[in-house]
Amino acid sequence: MTSIPSQRHLFDIPSDLAYFNCSYNAPLLKRAGEALVEGALSKCRPWERKPNNFFEDAEAFRAAASRAFGVSADNFAVTPSASYGSSTVARILEEHLSDQDEIIVLDEAFPSNYLPWQRLGQETGAEFVVVPTPEDFGWTQAVLDRITPRTKLVAIPNCHWTNGALLDLDKIAEAARSVGSYFILEVTQSLGAKPIDIASLKPDFLISAGYKWLLCPYGLSLFYADPEWHDARPLEETWLSRADAEVFENLVQYNDQYQVGARRFEMGQKNIPSILPGGVVALEQIADWGVANIAETLEAINDSIAAILEPFGFVPVPKEVRSPNILGAGLEGGIPETLLPSLAERNVYLSRRGSSLRFAPYMHVNEDDLDRLSETLKSVFH
Repeated sequence: MTSIPSQRHLFDIPSDLAYFNCSYNAPLLKRAGEALVEGALSKCRPWERKPNNFFEDAEAFRAAASRAFGVSADNFAVTPSASYGSSTVARILEEHLSDQDEIIVLDEAFPSNYLPWQRLGQETGAEFVVVPTPEDFGWTQAVLDRITPRTKLVAIPNCHWTNGALLDLDKIAEAARSVGSYFILEVTQSLGAKPIDIASLKPDFLISAGYKWLLCPYGLSLFYADPEWHDARPLEETWLSRADAEVFENLVQYNDQYQVGARRFEMGQKNIPSILPGGVVALEQIADWGVANIAETLEAINDSIAAILEPFGFVPVPKEVRSPNILGAGLEGGIPETLLPSLAERNVYLSRRGSSLRFAPYMHVNEDDLDRLSETLKSVFH
């Protein structure tokens, strides 16, 4: 692993602004923005858009995902959101769960990794089990303690979205498999910023929104399906996912066969020229940097932020149990309501989630940003 110097030149971020809020919304790469504009303007000349253009960017997006995350491109699908991916999985699993089963999710999970599973429980009668928040950030043991022979679905992230507290996916995956449970990963807050061995973990499905750590435009997300599920029913029946869809003159000869792999799970109109080209640029850049190197870089930045915070009384999530890309920090007595507005007035941007101040830096952060954060906190807590 190698720590990468600041890549601010690749982003359109003013020099007097410190942005530590990628868990909320990551900035686009400049090249991605240019690709989006070019793609959007291509609609002005529709006669230049050929049948192959409806498929090529999706295949390039899949190929870049394969290079970045180390599994076959055929296992990835283009989707619009994390909730679309979760809803796709919930639809598939409806016939596999009953009122004898349990569904496990985390307390204060992000809604897209809670609501579809709650609905699945309502539809099937499966008991909906919410793992309570552990006081010591020990999410792994908290989940393991809730897995029983009745557990049929474990739907978790690999770090909690509010503060970056880690879960040990290897241990949880092994426990889930030991009782015959399906294993679903919703990794919106870590995919692209923390290494994950998909091939080794073998989740049934993996879901990630694209607009955070995947640097994608809003409206583009990534969906992974293990080959075991490639024959499952998709959420929608889009003609773009049927075999021979590229032969437009034969579309009225309706094809019962789907394209290979996870493509059947894709959204209709997947190859949106004003969205998908930006995602291709983003995933190719992540693959070029290498996820392990990104994680190494962000971990060093968050270590520096933790050192800045502690003199002001903040208590960061301990390093040994936090994701490299997200730093949550609490404050005795709670986070003042005026803190975030005061920081924003001084061009320092981050989030509060639950009881934590949440820092989520990215590759654009430099020493000037850290100095601005330190000086701003001094002025606020004078």
